[in-house]
Amino acid sequence: MAEDISPAPKAKSKPALVPVFEMPKFEVPKFEMPKFEMPKMEIPAAFREMAEKNVAQAKEYYEKMKSTAEETTDMLEETYATASKGCSDCGLKLIENARANTDAAFDLMTELVTAKSAAEIVELSSSYLRKQFDALTAQAKDLTELVQKVTSETAEPIKEGFNAAMKKAA
Repeated sequence: MAEDISPAPKAKSKPALVPVFEMPKFEVPKFEMPKFEMPKMEIPAAFREMAEKNVAQAKEYYEKMKSTAEETTDMLEETYATASKGCSDCGLKLIENARANTDAAFDLMTELVTAKSAAEIVELSSSYLRKQFDALTAQAKDLTELVQKVTSETAEPIKEGFNAAMKKAA
């Protein structure tokens, strides 16, 4: 009979010792900086004084420029706020005028629908046109005054800031 051959249980083998590879350690070569001997020389006092004076003057100019830039920024912020409010006021005035004109037109249409004759329609239309012409004239005058006010209020800080800057520069 054939023998049943089964593999014998394998014994656990120990891992073989593998040599560990190490990188050789390289060091940066050490070089000394060459020493260039500078001749010792004395800086003339006049040159030193001139350099100190120029540094002091540069600091002074820097402070003036910094101060002027800050003042200009403040002035521009104020001008922008004034212009923004003025534009808003002009827009509101235009909306108010448009509402009044629209109301007048609807009133005319209501009256025209209820008119009894062609003569009454002509009379209502003529009356409306006269009133509307007067209203538009008054609205244009009011709007012009408002725009002039906004313009002068916006330009005043710029004018004052420019005059102040010119006085400082002089």
